[in-house]
Amino acid sequence: MERVSHDVHLGRLALTDLFLDTFPYGGHTSTSDALWAGVPVLTRIGRAFQGRVAASLLKALHLSELVTHSESQYLALATRLGQNPQELAELKARLAQLKATSPVFDASRFTRDLESAMLEAVSRHE
Repeated sequence: MERVSHDVHLGRLALTDLFLDTFPYGGHTSTSDALWAGVPVLTRIGRAFQGRVAASLLKALHLSELVTHSESQYLALATRLGQNPQELAELKARLAQLKATSPVFDASRFTRDLESAMLEAVSRHE
């Protein structure tokens, strides 16, 4: 598709039912964009950093049930979700609630918490 503004991109992405993360190199910004657009992300966790980003985001959002550990788990869950629109709707509703309350979506809160953690680390070091 042609390049569009980020807002238009997120609007298009919001029309998606489920974001299927890649393996072994998973999504980073793509995963964040999908979650911002309210789209549940299904991932298979990898061993290296590049394959763990989506899992970290999902765990931070308390959506660990979308993190799989094998190809068979991934395929089974993708199939189940694809065949159960009600379950997908429930995941989207949970994600919408989380978007309003989770620090994952609150950059100001994240910045404050990070600054506090850094100050605490310096204080302990001193």
